[in-house]
Amino acid sequence: MTVDNVISPPARTLEPHDPFIESIVDPDADPAGGPHAAGLEEERADASSRASLSTSAAARRAALRPVVAVLKQPTLVASILVLALVTLWALVPSWFTAWDPIVGVPQDRLLPPSPEHLFGTDNLGRDLYARVVYGSATSLAATSVAVVVGLAVGSLFGLLAGFLRGIVDDAIMRFMDVLLAIPSLLLSLALITALGFGTLNVAIAVGLASIASFSRVMRAEVLQIATAVYIEAAHVSGVRWHTVLRRHVLPNASGPVVALAALEFGVMVLAISSLSFLGFGAPPPTPEWGSLVAGGRDYLAVAWWLTTFPGLVIVAVVLSANRISRALERNGGVR
Repeated sequence: MTVDNVISPPARTLEPHDPFIESIVDPDADPAGGPHAAGLEEERADASSRASLSTSAAARRAALRPVVAVLKQPTLVASILVLALVTLWALVPSWFTAWDPIVGVPQDRLLPPSPEHLFGTDNLGRDLYARVVYGSATSLAATSVAVVVGLAVGSLFGLLAGFLRGIVDDAIMRFMDVLLAIPSLLLSLALITALGFGTLNVAIAVGLASIASFSRVMRAEVLQIATAVYIEAAHVSGVRWHTVLRRHVLPNASGPVVALAALEFGVMVLAISSLSFLGFGAPPPTPEWGSLVAGGRDYLAVAWWLTTFPGLVIVAVVLSANRISRALERNGGVR
């Protein structure tokens, strides 16, 4: 009598992907390969979905953080709205007024402000609000050209002086010291005398008179960045000096210079309006903020609005540019 069948348990045939084997390899696996495994897969999918949603929510919060920071500062919001409105005046003036800024109605001369004429009319019966709106294009275009000229030329000089140093630095900065010793308005007048009258020449003269400020700020930033470890690593790696300037130094030094450009925008609005007031800007009857103030000075006793409203627009733009400049400087500029 044999006892093999009593002593030995029956053999189990193990097939590939057997649930029994999978339960040994993966303790969480269901030996039957049924609903328990499916539930684990659903839990993993839910966890992955929650992680994805959390990441996207964090990205949205990070993107909205600057907007929230701006909205918490009412004066900054007001400054941005003022510049946005003036920019729209310059781009699409017909959206804001239906009056002709050049042709007036003689019987409507020197009318005070009213719902029909928001800023009143001038001595030729022209709507003053329309002239201010259409004059913003000339004034802002001249200011933009002046900022670009000062920013480009001044930053180039400062970049070369701070990076090359030595005799180049000495020569450039002594020249900038000479420019700083001359009042900017007087220097602008001297340049206009050489270039000639006109809005474009006024803009170029004002821009050239401001290159010393941009140059000194850019040089200070470059001197600070040029000693950084990554700049030295780029030199050791054999990167050409002009490539280091373009890829590493210029992007990292541009923040304070951009903040200065916002500040200089307001200063240049005031400078260009002053030169236009003196008669160096656009010839009549082209409207320009400075010339509008100059045209109303002979009627101060009978028509105060001719100088008041253009002057208030100039003040609002200058103060708004200064407020935005302070915000940029506080946050390290735009990098």
